[in-house]
Amino acid sequence: MSRKPSILIIEDEVAIRDGLVDVFVFHGYDVTAVGDGNEGLELARRGTFDLVLLDLMLPGVNGFEICEQVREVDRDQPIIMLTARTADEDIIRGLKLGADDYVSKPFSVAELVLRVEAVLRRSPTGAADRMIRLSDQVEIDTANLAGRHGKNELVFTRREMEVVEYLASNSDRAVSREELLSRVWGYARDAQIETRTVDIHIAKLRRKLEDDPKNPRFLITVRGAGYRLLTA
Repeated sequence: MSRKPSILIIEDEVAIRDGLVDVFVFHGYDVTAVGDGNEGLELARRGTFDLVLLDLMLPGVNGFEICEQVREVDRDQPIIMLTARTADEDIIRGLKLGADDYVSKPFSVAELVLRVEAVLRRSPTGAADRMIRLSDQVEIDTANLAGRHGKNELVFTRREMEVVEYLASNSDRAVSREELLSRVWGYARDAQIETRTVDIHIAKLRRKLEDDPKNPRFLITVRGAGYRLLTA
């Protein structure tokens, strides 16, 4: 018998937490659910879950701190944030800290399950042993989620590296947001998902790779077509 995928739900609202437990148990997951940030952080840092579903506003330690501390010890752990629909600054901050994706409240159960399934299909990928060179000053070590920009050492999350690898493998053309959502995040092409996660991940990568992120030389935008990574 195959092992059930395991999910840790950190959500302090009892009704939402209980509803999420019922949904994911029904869909065949092994679910652990807690409502306190401190307890959630302790469990998440152990790295024994296939995915962490993380609310941001929590008693004790908030979701931002949990995400940041988990990323300090595990750059592979899939994390999906639950955010307030109008809190754009929360979405941007959470993705900058290393969350793989986000779902806005109030959310549809069907969309949430789709997002979780998509992230799990793509995690972990096991990066190939490959160096990507953008210039004499910028190199990326895909196998170790690392790189250098001049004298500065770079550290990447698994999702950031998957974006880099996909763009590098298709460096002769522009890659659309929809294609990145499909091939990197695992969403169906016709899923009609509204998310800013691609744009925010691109912005994060530019801050690491570019001398001037507002005027990129390597990770460029092709108007009307998408993004392109120019390799050396």
